[in-house]
Amino acid sequence: MDKKNQPIVLGILLLILLWLSLWVLGNWWQFRMDLTEEGRYSLSDATREVLANMDGPLEVEILLEGDLPAGMKRFQKGIEETLTTFQNYSNEEITIHYQDPLKMESDSRDAYILDLAAYGINPTNLYSTQNGAQTSRMIFPGIVLRSEDYELGVLLLKGERGMGPDEILNLSIENLEFEISQALQRLYTKNKKAVGIIIGQGETAEDNGFGMVEALNEDYEVYKVPFDQAEKVADLLTFETLLVAGPQQAYGEREQYLLDQYLMHGGNLVFFVDQMAVNLEEAGGEGTVAMPFDTGLDGLLFRYGIRINRDLIQDLNFGYHPVVAGDFGDQSQVVPLPWPFYVQAGKMANHPITKGLDQVQFRFVSTMDTVKAEGVTKTPLIFSSNFSKKLSAPVRIAFKDMAEEPEVATFTTGNLPLVYLLEGKFTSYFKNRFVPDGFDVSSFIPEGNAGRVLVAGDSDLAKSWVDPSEEQPLPLGMSPFSENQTANREFLQNAVNYLVDPDGIMATKRKQFQIRPLNKVKVNRQKGVWQVINIAFPVLLVLLIGWTQYLFKKRKYEKDHV
Repeated sequence: MDKKNQPIVLGILLLILLWLSLWVLGNWWQFRMDLTEEGRYSLSDATREVLANMDGPLEVEILLEGDLPAGMKRFQKGIEETLTTFQNYSNEEITIHYQDPLKMESDSRDAYILDLAAYGINPTNLYSTQNGAQTSRMIFPGIVLRSEDYELGVLLLKGERGMGPDEILNLSIENLEFEISQALQRLYTKNKKAVGIIIGQGETAEDNGFGMVEALNEDYEVYKVPFDQAEKVADLLTFETLLVAGPQQAYGEREQYLLDQYLMHGGNLVFFVDQMAVNLEEAGGEGTVAMPFDTGLDGLLFRYGIRINRDLIQDLNFGYHPVVAGDFGDQSQVVPLPWPFYVQAGKMANHPITKGLDQVQFRFVSTMDTVKAEGVTKTPLIFSSNFSKKLSAPVRIAFKDMAEEPEVATFTTGNLPLVYLLEGKFTSYFKNRFVPDGFDVSSFIPEGNAGRVLVAGDSDLAKSWVDPSEEQPLPLGMSPFSENQTANREFLQNAVNYLVDPDGIMATKRKQFQIRPLNKVKVNRQKGVWQVINIAFPVLLVLLIGWTQYLFKKRKYEKDHV
């Protein structure tokens, strides 16, 4: 081999060896480095755990397909990038493809669209401007996931009421990891955790607990827990969370002690409590009066840091209540009329439980105040609108008032907290008190482990409407008298998921991607300069390199022939 060519050959061999080494290393030790400020391409530990628990391949259909406007294209790309990141972290095969339901064969298209509607993925009319003309098309902003045994659809385009299109898109992109990882958890989880619904004091009288059970059985084993059968606190510790929703009779010391010590052992409690008794069967004619109701829970909640007041809230952002307006032949005519006592709350705190939620409906909700409780953090989650008011007990309740226009000038109170989350180490209500008869004093815990309590002054928040035509309860948030669906079901799911594991999948909702729009004024002012830099500069750089190379070769040639 010519000695002049040895360095070149050795260099080539070293490059080949280096490439082979990197290839072997890359197959043996895979890693990713996310250099984005917001961690766009990183997954939380909870999501990685969900991916690790996958026990079979996954097929994902992205329903956003075809030529889309810029914003929706960014959303489509965000879905694909999130799924690709899931692929890189998963040990199971994840295949991704696109599907436009409207381009399917007609014989299978209708059935497929009905299946999507059952998953909550309804078509959205997307408007865009092309060549000066406005066009519209139907899109399905979601995905369908299929494991070897199950199929699940997920609506991915979600936002809070009052948000603009860009804010909704950005919020939806932020929540992609949460929505998809939650769906994966539902597909692959074999052993669900247990959640209990307390009964025995008339808690599920209206819908027999259907709304809560239907909302939670996707993620948990849901049980009704008769309190008269719970002999000791240990009987309750198998449940991750206990829900107390709308007791009709006052809780005694025995029930209070069981709830208190369950919390002291690190349990989680949800209280949806009516502080005012309202009998709508007597609201016709001259109406009735809502009076304070003793649930037996006031002292317990006060010790934990919250007080539900004896009043009711009215709000100009209201829902509708069905009223018989007359007869048509032999049929009663039911007409939904505006009812300020039905608060449509759309102002949410920036918290994993409420982030991205649409409006939540409350029916006869009371205000709440916080009180001193050492070691407990109190976070308001949902608020009334800017135009609300509170009516102290006794409160007149009459259907005839629906026919009158509300006095707008009286709705001067705004942003009233409707739901509170309490977190921390709670002090027992029975500290420095006698333990009720029948319980072992030696097992009493005066200061609790870290626990969580969610409180709302309305039990209807978690109760279903009943469809009068079929006399069957509907899922939470659905009303037989309105086409608008509220987010009560999603709120209950998020709340229980957070209480059970605040650092799990729910923590992924803390992601925030900042929108960085271009400064349009600056762009117009400096457009010419940047056009020259981006177009002329590369050409001049190539010419300069070519001219330099020409001069170098010319000089070398002249030296060789001197």
